Amino acid sequence: MSHRAASIVGRYRAQLVLRVMRNLVFLGTAQRFSDFALLLQRIFVGLFLVWGVWDNITSAERMHEFVEFLTKHGFPSPRLLAPLSVYLQLAIGLAFIFGVFTRWAGLLCAIHFAIAIAMVDRFGGMRGIFPSGCLMVIGLYLATYGAGRFSVDAALGANEVPRVLGGGVRLKK
Repeated sequence: MSHRAASIVGRYRAQLVLRVMRNLVFLGTAQRFSDFALLLQRIFVGLFLVWGVWDNITSAERMHEFVEFLTKHGFPSPRLLAPLSVYLQLAIGLAFIFGVFTRWAGLLCAIHFAIAIAMVDRFGGMRGIFPSGCLMVIGLYLATYGAGRFSVDAALGANEVPRVLGGGVRLKK
């Protein structure tokens, strides 16, 4: 092999090694599973939200306990807000599971749990805030990112909102 050919092969080998190292260090190949991971996240969080209110839906006694809880924490109109909160959380959970109206569900989830933090969880310190804080951040993520490829939203074309640098929507002239 000539000196020139050896130089080219050596350079190519070095670039290949760098590319492999970069993929290994930064897990570049993991990105191809992002829609699957998002599906798992949506299903897991959605099931948690549904599970969290199911007893209030199926038991008038548990709903009454929730009304008392809201009253104790100073919520206005607890008899109205308790079922509203429960059925909103159920709707958000189902929307996450199926990936339908996911951006709206994410926004409502973020607002719902921000209120929970402001009215109740803040008194428990960081450990008290953490569960609602996670649900708030997950809601914000889904509100901004959408449901991903494996969703009703994708089938309806809702994920095809144009993205531009800076977060604005680019309108055609």
